[in-house]
Amino acid sequence: MVRKRKPAVAGIFYPDDPRALRRYVDDALRAAERRAPRLGRVRAIIAPHAGYRHSGAIAAAAYAALRHAGAVRRIALLGPAHTVPVRGLVAPLRELFGTPLGDVPVDVAGRDALLKAGLIHAADVPHQREHSLEVHLPFIQRLYPGTLVLPLVVGEASPREVARVLAELLDEETLIIISSDLSHHGPREAARAHDLATARRIEALDDGALTPQDACGARAINGLLRLAREQGWRARRLDLRNSGDTASDKSHVVGYGAWAFVEPAAQAPETA
Repeated sequence: MVRKRKPAVAGIFYPDDPRALRRYVDDALRAAERRAPRLGRVRAIIAPHAGYRHSGAIAAAAYAALRHAGAVRRIALLGPAHTVPVRGLVAPLRELFGTPLGDVPVDVAGRDALLKAGLIHAADVPHQREHSLEVHLPFIQRLYPGTLVLPLVVGEASPREVARVLAELLDEETLIIISSDLSHHGPREAARAHDLATARRIEALDDGALTPQDACGARAINGLLRLAREQGWRARRLDLRNSGDTASDKSHVVGYGAWAFVEPAAQAPETA
């Protein structure tokens, strides 16, 4: 029997009506694509996970960059644990993740290989109410319908642990998506300064710099930064705003950023 995780935050973080959800995602992607820069091949993105009203446009900026990702067979989707404290990286036992747009198939073979190697754990409870992964699924469904996704909740884990899991998954048709917001609940101007410093650390690929006070997904980001440095990727900032820019309250804001991680441009062969 195939087991499915039902949506936990549809109607709260994003529309629960399929038509409204499809329209929102498609409109956000079209708007972001008009502003999207020309990039090399994109291997990974960082995108926020708040309610779409607050951070959907910033997330769309990251997803619009995926037109440069090439063929995608599998997506590794990593986000922080908000509801259940965990150690390491935790995959679901269920085989499907549902949204109002339908079901997303879990990469069971990839999960089982990582379990056999002792690199992750598996449990459904950390995934049951976790929004940091769920809010990305409608974007994935519109861009990559039917593509296998391996959702991983990241708890207490070192950059080396996360990077090793990502390296095991990485191949020419695997895309990495890291879900994270930035600073939380400071005034708008202080948040801008804090998030700009965080952005610069990300772009420097400094895998030891970020803490959960800088970004709730810091542990997953740090692992990606280590992998990016090993692979020779560079981080390209696509958007950096906060909820004071996208909503009304300026006194207690949450920061959002979007980045693409791009392969180095192929060098022309030397000539005699």
